[in-house]
Amino acid sequence: MKKPERKNTGSEAYVARLGNRRRASARRDCIRILIAEDHTVVRDGLVAIIKQQPDMDVVAEAGGGEQAVELWKAHRPDVTLMDLRMPGLEGVDAIYAIRAVDPNARIVVLTTFDGDEDIYRGMRAGAKSYLLKDVRREELFQCIREVHAGKTVIPAAVAAKLAERLPAEELSPRELEVLRLLAEGKPNKLIGAALSITEVTVKSHVQALFRKLNVLSRTEAIAVANRRGLLHL
Repeated sequence: MKKPERKNTGSEAYVARLGNRRRASARRDCIRILIAEDHTVVRDGLVAIIKQQPDMDVVAEAGGGEQAVELWKAHRPDVTLMDLRMPGLEGVDAIYAIRAVDPNARIVVLTTFDGDEDIYRGMRAGAKSYLLKDVRREELFQCIREVHAGKTVIPAAVAAKLAERLPAEELSPRELEVLRLLAEGKPNKLIGAALSITEVTVKSHVQALFRKLNVLSRTEAIAVANRRGLLHL
């Protein structure tokens, strides 16, 4: 014999509504995260593991730097995970744009690039941490929580590379242009033509590059620049 359906009493309905409100409130109390990552598979993976954490929620996903800035303005997340290399506006420029709106924005660089120049540029832009994508998920979660709490988190390996970079002289914008053309294999004459400067001026820039990078040849300059993140070949 089929049992009659039990009607939901007023008190049961109240308990159900209270439970729903508590769950919604708990979600609002989560660390709200924006993920800026142009590789869909990586982004989906980050979303999946972060949403498993009871104290975290992904409120927006961006596939490029410009979209990251717009979504940050729309959602004002607690913490942003920012890749460095993305189409259009790159990660460092996106960090600057976000911090121009709110200097206290909490941003974690999450990237594959570990050159000391990459680290330096990311931290100088205002990132609160710099992590590589092979980081263990527990370390990622802990970093998000600490950055959310207002801390700056720099892993030991990153700190060591940053320490190597800090004493180094910074290359001027023109020297960086010369360096990129050197990496393309162009001789001084063609570099001068490309930049509308004399060959003598090119030689002066090359000598400055050698001194600042502490190298003796073009090949060595390109290798050191690539290792430090000044070039990405």
